[in-house]
Amino acid sequence: MSHSLTRRDVLAGAVALAAGPAVSALSASGDFEVVIVGAGAAGIAAARRIAAANRSYVVLEAANRAGGRIASATRPSGAVYDRGANRFSAPIRNPLVAIARTERLRVYEPPAGWRLYIGAREARDGEYDDFTVSLRRASRTIAAVAELGRDTTAARALPDLGDWQGTVAFVLGPLSCAKDLEDVSTVDLSRAEDRSNDIMLRDGTNALLMAATKPLAIELNTAVQRIDTSSRRRVEIGTTKGTLTARTVVITASTSVLASDRIRFSPSLPARSAEAFNRLSLGIYERIVFELPGNPLRFNADERVIFKTNDSRSLMFHMRVGGSDLVYADIAGRFGRELSAAGEAAITNFIIEQLTEHFGSGTNIRINKIEVTRWSKEPWVLGGFSAAAPGAAASRRALMEPVSDRLFFAGEAAHETMWGTVAGAGLSGERAAAAALRYLGVGVPQEPAAKAGRKS
Repeated sequence: MSHSLTRRDVLAGAVALAAGPAVSALSASGDFEVVIVGAGAAGIAAARRIAAANRSYVVLEAANRAGGRIASATRPSGAVYDRGANRFSAPIRNPLVAIARTERLRVYEPPAGWRLYIGAREARDGEYDDFTVSLRRASRTIAAVAELGRDTTAARALPDLGDWQGTVAFVLGPLSCAKDLEDVSTVDLSRAEDRSNDIMLRDGTNALLMAATKPLAIELNTAVQRIDTSSRRRVEIGTTKGTLTARTVVITASTSVLASDRIRFSPSLPARSAEAFNRLSLGIYERIVFELPGNPLRFNADERVIFKTNDSRSLMFHMRVGGSDLVYADIAGRFGRELSAAGEAAITNFIIEQLTEHFGSGTNIRINKIEVTRWSKEPWVLGGFSAAAPGAAASRRALMEPVSDRLFFAGEAAHETMWGTVAGAGLSGERAAAAALRYLGVGVPQEPAAKAGRKS
């Protein structure tokens, strides 16, 4: 039997987060000024903006935790690792980094770029130069094609790069877009801002999530099933825990979740919005986690390693995460989907083969039990991050358009230049919250539009 979510229900969800929210604005009848769907980076940023304006709100999260694709887990050894985002770009503008600094969490700059290996040795200076030139040439050619108005497949725009072709395609495709270049828009890729000035958190992402969600009213294990805008007065939101109403709704669910019809809209969304979900689908970006005790490969903390390759069947190692024994092996795109589905034994064998081929020097390298993320299988995520399909770069702007003047979409997919990042998600959440507040008649200055960047 349907019932309304009440103030008591919301408080119970907040207690589950060890939070102490300000509750004076929450309605006992299950009626709010703003309902926020999803407690990832965008939902958190939106909620903090709404709460700061002292408006009644609640965040509805389908999963049993907040954070979305920011998530940590614990190894059998006790080591804590990040299943999702662990490097945060655009630190000056990133709302979550601002929270980390306000809460005096320890942030630091990891080494920039990658170490490049060719077979069993590190690339020589001239080879690094050749790779850098090839990468820049590819980025500039793709940008030139985009500037001509040709929103086509990025693979078709890739120039002939000789024996660097496969490596550049891997870096610009799976590693940057979570999709192979055949499935990526030239315009979308050319608009992506440079993301080289990352920071990391010495205390881990769990500490950041605790700080970010501490003051918020979040209802966990509450999946939104329908959103009804047929009434001019109130939006009705049906959930697995009952029904509530709101004047306006900020929706931060991933594009792949929205495309799956897990949330039904009544009346149906405009075709332009619905098409954007499919055309901005999430690619595959998974992480294999293991430990190499004692630093046998002699890397410095947080060095990332890529390899010269002939195709996209490659990976990136993040060595000695935070100075620990942890190693991340990130896989993405079609090969990421294929390998993550192959099973633990096949994944372990592949990792050992890669370590032996490039660093073994005749030594039999052994790794302990691996952990594998499968974001593409998590029902309230369904992938890594968005990349626009060829011809679909305009879909990001379509996703940012309000629906029925009361529904505002947010998330990394709803940012034209910082898509695929926590920064983009957070900034998008703040933008959607500002739009919701303007709808409520609250004067909120608009954020200055981000300048479109170009990959160098």
